[in-house]
Amino acid sequence: MGFADDHLIPLVDEGLGNSAYLLDLGDGRALAVDASRDLRALRTAAERRGLSVAYAADTHLHADFLTGALQLAADDGATVLASAAGHRAFPHTALADGDETDLGGLTLRALATPGHTDEHLSFLLLDGARELGVFTGGSLIVGSAARTDLLGADRAEELARAQYQSLRRLAQLPDQTAVWPTHGAGSFCSAPPGAERITTIGAQKQANSLLTAPDEDTFVRQLLAGLGSYPAYFDRLGEINRLGPAVLSTAPTLAALSAAETRQLLGQGAQIIDVRPVTDFAHGHIPGAISIPLRDQFATWLGWLLPDDTPLVFVTAPGQDLAELTWQALKIGYERLAGHLEWPVWQAAGGAQQTIDLLTADRIADRPVLDIRQRAEHVAGHIPGAVGIELGELTSHTDEAPAGAVVACGHGERAMTAASLLARAGHDDLAVLDGGPGDWVKATGRTLEEGA
Repeated sequence: MGFADDHLIPLVDEGLGNSAYLLDLGDGRALAVDASRDLRALRTAAERRGLSVAYAADTHLHADFLTGALQLAADDGATVLASAAGHRAFPHTALADGDETDLGGLTLRALATPGHTDEHLSFLLLDGARELGVFTGGSLIVGSAARTDLLGADRAEELARAQYQSLRRLAQLPDQTAVWPTHGAGSFCSAPPGAERITTIGAQKQANSLLTAPDEDTFVRQLLAGLGSYPAYFDRLGEINRLGPAVLSTAPTLAALSAAETRQLLGQGAQIIDVRPVTDFAHGHIPGAISIPLRDQFATWLGWLLPDDTPLVFVTAPGQDLAELTWQALKIGYERLAGHLEWPVWQAAGGAQQTIDLLTADRIADRPVLDIRQRAEHVAGHIPGAVGIELGELTSHTDEAPAGAVVACGHGERAMTAASLLARAGHDDLAVLDGGPGDWVKATGRTLEEGA
């Protein structure tokens, strides 16, 4: 077994596409790297090994989740390690390029690797002079490098050039050095698809097209060409992470609401989010509710589509995981959680209901199709004639949706979210495709259309 097998525990957030890491230092203490505010998995892993977190390192000011470093400092007495250039407004050990932290037998060396953010650090783990691995955050990732436009489109090229230099620096490490990135497949920080989440310097020098780019200009063109859209909440969290998210003194809970309390909250401007499965929402939901099914990607779409300063009421099905719902909201900075209403409570009170048709691919006939997947998904293959509007952009383009459209995505969850937004904007006679383009191909025997 190698070092990683013995001591390093990757903690993957499938919904956000990120990995945090828990490093067992061998003496009952641990190092946490890029831990999220949702510390449940990390706590479980630490308790299993009898570890207390002594150090919490952040590679950068995260845009896609709130840091858990402050919570670890409060709960475990962890020392927070972060870039001095980040100007964080809470107690931490401010590190510059080359600074080293003695972990007790192992050493953590800070490497300035700007690009994804200005103040980005990678952390090289050393056993004496031997390079064991490097926590690369959003610099070198499996098959790519993280996006450089999070500080504004006007700085994207400048930071891409910084990213070029950072990756060249990392590539000078020995080929056998392990690479432990934060961003991975599923992340909107521009990670490509794929099952691998860790790699080595040597493997990336062979397989990562950015590392094989012949010159800086080619690297920059290639990196910028791969940038798609990203969730709206990314623009808020960097500054919250600089100031420091609130430390939680107790485990969060979600209050149960009556139908009357829900009506009162709606009258006061609360937003209602229905987290039940797509089929449940289709068969009946509160008028004006937005469908965001509770699944791994819940936080992404909550943060993309809803403001963070409005009270949120969640409609749930009996038995749904309220802790999961709460933590997904809290880890991206949604604090105003008014409570949850179980759907049978609303039904028993005689509350108003709406429905949306859920159609299999063989039943959509010649109805117009609205494809709300990401642009890259649409271009790769869509139902012929489908209008493409990304879900994240739909609220400002509802007037462009075809009348009587069948809304489609990859499986149906995003499509139902889109249909609920359109219904709230006044569209009627909508339907949602139960499935995706592949189901349409099987049902019709026709081929998908490629291109914009």
